[in-house]
Amino acid sequence: MLNTAELSSAPQAFTQGFSLEADRKRLSLTALKAFRRLVGQWDLTSQQAAALLGVSLSTWERLKPDGVAKTLSQDQMTRISALTGIYKALHLLFVDAMADRWPMLENTGPLFDRRTPVAAMIEGGIPLMLEVRRYVDAVRGGL
Repeated sequence: MLNTAELSSAPQAFTQGFSLEADRKRLSLTALKAFRRLVGQWDLTSQQAAALLGVSLSTWERLKPDGVAKTLSQDQMTRISALTGIYKALHLLFVDAMADRWPMLENTGPLFDRRTPVAAMIEGGIPLMLEVRRYVDAVRGGL
């Protein structure tokens, strides 16, 4: 059994958060690059991309070109993190073509109510994005 002194000196697991601006600034360029790729792979419209990122269409159009650098908000970083997790899980679950089509296919699962996962996530925001990520992870046996 560990005593209090041993607990305080035990290595702590590092969890990346998005609350510190320095972390967001460091990660934003990579996050936007990943999101742009996901938008292309999923064949999203600009309106869908903007809605998933939680920004206006005009803001998305300014962020869309490669190389554009902007420090994203905690909300935007969380959205991109959830979506890239979904993307990765889908590519572990399906062959690439199906993995990239799945988000735009009507789904009868309880999270989706005959909507596409993209439409459901646009409507449900971050909470549903996180639920979809857990759902896909569970389907592939990752939980």
